[in-house]
Amino acid sequence: MVKVRFAPAPTGFLHIGAARTAFFNYLFAKKNKGDFILRIEDTDRERSKPEYEKDILESLSWLGLKWDKKIYRQSERSKIYAKYIKQLLDKNLAYHCFCAEEELKAQRQEQLSRGEAPKYSGKCAVLSKKEAEKLKNEGKNSIIRFRAPSKKIIFQDLIRGKVEFDTGLMGDIAIAKSEKTPLYNLAAAIDDSEMKITHVIRGEDHISNTPKQILIQQALGFSQPKYAHIALILGMDKSKLSKRHGAVSISEYKKQGYLSEALINFMALLGWNPGTEKEIFSMEELIKEFSLKKMTKSGAIFNIEKLDWMNGYYIRKTPIEKLTKMCIPYLMENGLIEAVDKILNSKSKILNKSKVLNSKFQIKESGETITFEKMCDIVRLFQERLKKLSEIGELTDFFFKEELKYDKELLRWKNMTDEELKNSLEKLEKIISEIKEKDFKKEILEKLLMSEGDRAGDRGKLFWPLRVALSGKKASPGPCEIAEVLGKRKTLEKIKWARELMK
Repeated sequence: MVKVRFAPAPTGFLHIGAARTAFFNYLFAKKNKGDFILRIEDTDRERSKPEYEKDILESLSWLGLKWDKKIYRQSERSKIYAKYIKQLLDKNLAYHCFCAEEELKAQRQEQLSRGEAPKYSGKCAVLSKKEAEKLKNEGKNSIIRFRAPSKKIIFQDLIRGKVEFDTGLMGDIAIAKSEKTPLYNLAAAIDDSEMKITHVIRGEDHISNTPKQILIQQALGFSQPKYAHIALILGMDKSKLSKRHGAVSISEYKKQGYLSEALINFMALLGWNPGTEKEIFSMEELIKEFSLKKMTKSGAIFNIEKLDWMNGYYIRKTPIEKLTKMCIPYLMENGLIEAVDKILNSKSKILNKSKVLNSKFQIKESGETITFEKMCDIVRLFQERLKKLSEIGELTDFFFKEELKYDKELLRWKNMTDEELKNSLEKLEKIISEIKEKDFKKEILEKLLMSEGDRAGDRGKLFWPLRVALSGKKASPGPCEIAEVLGKRKTLEKIKWARELMK
């Protein structure tokens, strides 16, 4: 049975590079009807924090990457590691190294100055057990090193093909801080064996760790899993991915208003090539079509504009009630509205539709109440334009403000004179005043304004001032669409405000 693992260290928030590794492991497991194991590598007690582990678990769950079985934590497995460390020491396959860090640093500098690859000199490898015990009794600090045999390690990488290492170039490997505290390579080798991991799929930055882990596996009589090393993610300038390229933690993407479906789809194409022009995939399609044979060997380019486009696509496909519910926290955060009832705070994904539609909010500036249904009408106007949910506040703020702040020059269509602009605003007020409340619809308003605009010889003389009067913006949905959502009373109030501005 196929078993893969995602093994993050809780020393920071879950980054998109690590999330992508988890995702490819998940796809491989599900494609092969295997298990996706989550292992928290928290042996670094100083840097490992509960808040980082919480972020990892919440981010994976939000992305839909549900792990199988229990969560394994290395901090709870010290007895297992101690057993194997003792076994290596008893068989003289490992030894205590008492060299101080300053000594090792000087040694590395000397080797580099001679153009040599830095490796441990083996100074403590010749100490007898009696000499090592004496130094320990004297209180000398030590780590444990594995006696690395000088040989060729060859393995078949499932992405890169044949990979060969000369272990004689790396020297004896540091594998533990003490007889109970393993370092990364030893803990990984032990855990992969104990958990019966069949495939290790990870970033290519780990490829230098693979021969070390294979040596430890061989020394302990473990079977060797198959390895696949994923190409790293690069920025648009081909340099290592960083925040300046738009890369942040998964929780930050969520906060900015990216949808989990969009991130999943985007990550899939960072290093995996479906072999077609198709770019939009559901999770089910990805599981069906995923193959390590389709993984690219060169670095995957992170393009934030592509992510924004993809997120916009998924926003447009989201049912309006669901999208509105997702947008409301951003409108509240922007100080535009506040909830009157708590129906939308429910964590349940299945809500009574009539209750949701009848839930109410208060517009903070005016104190008026607005229904969820009306909120849907507002959000619907911007569904085609949204790239991120966090943009909704800036785009829709004019719906929740009594007096809009904009330069009166923005009202002017082309070379209109002040007199022409005043006349246009008066005409707009007159036309709208005469429309009955029940007829105040986009289609009717559009028909009346087009007819009047044609008589004036330029439709823009009515449509442009109306757009600006209602939104205060140069770019917005159509003015008749906005007017219908605002309603007749508020539309007239905003036109009157524009006329006052012209005075």
